[in-house]
Amino acid sequence: MNFDVKNKRVLVLGLGRSGVAAARLLAARGARVIGIDNADNEALQTVAQSLRAQGVEARLGVQQLGRAAADLTVLSPGFPPDNMLLREVENSGVPVISELEIGFRLCPCPVVAVTGTNGKTTTTELCAAVLQAGGIAAPPAGNIGRAFCDLLCDDAAARRLNVVVLEVSSFQLERIERFHPHVSVMLNVTPDHLDRYASMRDYAAAKERVFMNQQPDDLAVVNADCRGDFASLRRPDAPRQVVFSARGRREGCAMWLEDTKIYSAQAGELLDMADTHLRGPHNAENIMSALAVGEAFHVPLDAARRAIAVYRPLPHRCEWVAEIDGVDYVNDSKATNTDAVEKALAGFNRPVVLIAGGKDKGFDFASLNATLKLKAKLAVLIGETRDKLATSWSPAVRCVRADTLEAAVRLARDNARRGDVVLLSPACSSFDMFDNYEDRGEQFKQIVRTLASGQQISRAKH
Repeated sequence: MNFDVKNKRVLVLGLGRSGVAAARLLAARGARVIGIDNADNEALQTVAQSLRAQGVEARLGVQQLGRAAADLTVLSPGFPPDNMLLREVENSGVPVISELEIGFRLCPCPVVAVTGTNGKTTTTELCAAVLQAGGIAAPPAGNIGRAFCDLLCDDAAARRLNVVVLEVSSFQLERIERFHPHVSVMLNVTPDHLDRYASMRDYAAAKERVFMNQQPDDLAVVNADCRGDFASLRRPDAPRQVVFSARGRREGCAMWLEDTKIYSAQAGELLDMADTHLRGPHNAENIMSALAVGEAFHVPLDAARRAIAVYRPLPHRCEWVAEIDGVDYVNDSKATNTDAVEKALAGFNRPVVLIAGGKDKGFDFASLNATLKLKAKLAVLIGETRDKLATSWSPAVRCVRADTLEAAVRLARDNARRGDVVLLSPACSSFDMFDNYEDRGEQFKQIVRTLASGQQISRAKH
């Protein structure tokens, strides 16, 4: 796409990973970039020093823009929508777009965009693995690992790419204009980020923007459970669709799950999940999406199967940690909403002692009660939501409170019996007690391994 930023004055609001990548890419393409963050700490000072060495004017601790006039503003996805700096920019009439939009306008190859509430990272990794198995240069990027713009900073390396597979969040999609994936993947839409969005309708509308610029020669890979929520898929020039279901064969579905096997309406049995390292209906959705993306780029089915068979999920996503006295301990710290917890619980056919709680994101936790009653024998609750969770869940499962994660693990151990599962799946964000979900998961693993010390732990299990 022809997008010339040379000599244009561009503001980048927020100097997190995406903002830094956008600033670097724009500066490399000749823009006069001002990177602004209203925080100022040691880590940001190091970032600012690096940016200045690349020709970016970096300003920290900024509360008002002053005379920072610009032709364009790029907004980092984590930048609060009600921030005073953003309001100043919008009031001045300067266009505001996302780092995702900048990356797209400067990307020399087609894009696959993976969105949804849960499963985005696993699916993005799977899609990239399947495409690479077909000989396609297709790195994963976006909301996972490497920022989109960072992939493009080296122009020569960027031109060797065939496809970019992007994990895309609702925050990033809020500020797109021309972003146009050749293939979009909508995994699911369930309650999340209700501390940012006024309603589920607003949240779903932000997700739906992934289809906004797609045309009939593009492809939308969509979960049958949420397909009907998107009016843009019913417009006359909508992209063609591949619909999948983890709830058995349904009308209009190209792929579906029965027991552990994935079937295609055209080709019959495609894959048995027992031959992979992935379990549960939610992972079947991820696999079906990856198979559809592979087919869209003509990857042979056997190559796609092999790529999926060897793939292992990233840490903190139903990650087996240890077995102690016949009890499995599983780290699902990435589960920061109720739908993720429901899917984690659904993946076990044994009694679960659930460890949950953290910072409230505005969910109706009672929506989990039916699943808790069926799957859980005890809920051990931590963090600022523990009283709210106990009120919501007590009708369905016995609840106890713990002051620390270590105390929660020990309570779980004392109440678990051989054959049970102790599952950390918080249904909340981590920021009341931990740096992030990774920190929470790592601390859980360390506590469990300390309990398991003296036993031989097999790490080959999944």
